Amino acid sequence: MKKAAVIALDSGTTSSRALLCDLQGNILHISRRGIKQYYPENGYVEEDPEEIFSAAVYCIRDVLAFAEAGGYEAVSLGITNQRETVIVWERETGKHVCPAIVWQCRRSAEICEALKKSGWEQRIYGKTGLVIDAYFSASKLKWLFDRRPELRRKAYEGSLICGTVDSYLIWRLTGGKVHATDTTNASRTMLFNIHSMSYDTDLAELFGIPLQMLPAVKNTADDYGICDIKLFEKNICIRAAVGDQQSALFGQSCKAEGSAKCTYGTGCFMLVNTGSSIVVSNNRLLSGIAWTIGGRTSYCLEGSVFTGGAAVQWLRDGLGIIKTSEEINTVASTVPDSGGVVFVPAFVGLSAPYWDSKARGLVCGLTRATTAAHICRAVLESIAFQVNDIINCINEDCEANNLPVTVGELKADGGAAASDILMQFQADISDKKIICPIEAEKTALGAAELAIIGTGINEEGFMNPGEKTKPREFLPHIKKDNAEKLRNEWKNAIKRTLSE
Repeated sequence: MKKAAVIALDSGTTSSRALLCDLQGNILHISRRGIKQYYPENGYVEEDPEEIFSAAVYCIRDVLAFAEAGGYEAVSLGITNQRETVIVWERETGKHVCPAIVWQCRRSAEICEALKKSGWEQRIYGKTGLVIDAYFSASKLKWLFDRRPELRRKAYEGSLICGTVDSYLIWRLTGGKVHATDTTNASRTMLFNIHSMSYDTDLAELFGIPLQMLPAVKNTADDYGICDIKLFEKNICIRAAVGDQQSALFGQSCKAEGSAKCTYGTGCFMLVNTGSSIVVSNNRLLSGIAWTIGGRTSYCLEGSVFTGGAAVQWLRDGLGIIKTSEEINTVASTVPDSGGVVFVPAFVGLSAPYWDSKARGLVCGLTRATTAAHICRAVLESIAFQVNDIINCINEDCEANNLPVTVGELKADGGAAASDILMQFQADISDKKIICPIEAEKTALGAAELAIIGTGINEEGFMNPGEKTKPREFLPHIKKDNAEKLRNEWKNAIKRTLSE
């Protein structure tokens, strides 16, 4: 008799991964395939939707082959995805009509600036919990339709539909039978009212987007249909869809009010679970949906960093200081500190809490004694400084909303969290305990656990969950006066970076 297992598909920004895990949360097999990004103009970031889909199919087929050989039966599939990235495709054929416009893309920045000047900022935040920024899907769609009015016309006629990556994959995987998304992804479009839990007609009209082209919004753990049997030669039920950062929050077991995680990836994303409360931020953080299960919604407060691990990639690919991303730790470890060098990685502007799309990167504090090692160290430290800004803002916002929520410790995951130098500096500069699980695939595991819930196997998710191996933990070591001095140097560098 075959043993039950579940598949999680993590369709990320630069790669697609599928993992097979048992019902206890033990990973049995992982398959990966890269996804190429394209930069047709300064600030533009695109991907090929067909490549996103083919990478997903490849990875799912690979884990299914492993399951078959190992005596496992996949009972369901959960999908987690890069969020605000938007795709438009033909309703009849499923063929995309333009490249995927990636969440990092800044092409709609001017549209966002015009909306701010028109006084829409507070109204949009009040409905969606989002600040006006090119980051989110609606302005990307408006940019596209303004430049290609024939697409807007076809959308209003009903021949085109759109969605974030989860809904595109669900549509393609089910052979065009299901056009749906979940509340976490819908809440990142700037079209979804997180109070009424529905698309907002005023916002749809503002951005010129017909509601009929948008996917239906379902629970995070829910029935998303069955994969086309021609794809995998067996019935695979899709039972969860969730944005990647919310999936990581769930996968890190941050299910209690006040628990927080930060994913250190291409960007950095910190979320704190605020339970049934929608927090109004005075620091321009984002109020959003953590997940919806059984019709009950948990909310979160989020701060995002546009350039986290991407700064390490810049050292590797742009400057050639290091040959591999991992090498930054070896080089940085040769010096005790950054030697007074401060780096602000505002390559595509600054996100929370500054939201300055015109800010640009800065390196200050250089002397003749500065070496590549000091710059490497400053790049790692810049990631921690940005996350610390968000920790402080979250604590202030929760206190202002009379919520007993504070970030006392932080769970960390993502590729850059493998750096002991970065994690120790994060603990030092934030005066917090940092907990890094040995298992790195927390985003995918969150989707797998939600798929188990959606299938009805266990309403709590994994059976007998818990860390199989003791996590890495980092406690503050630096003196408080020294930490304060470093934070002040960071603040001064930020002031020089801002456009106004």
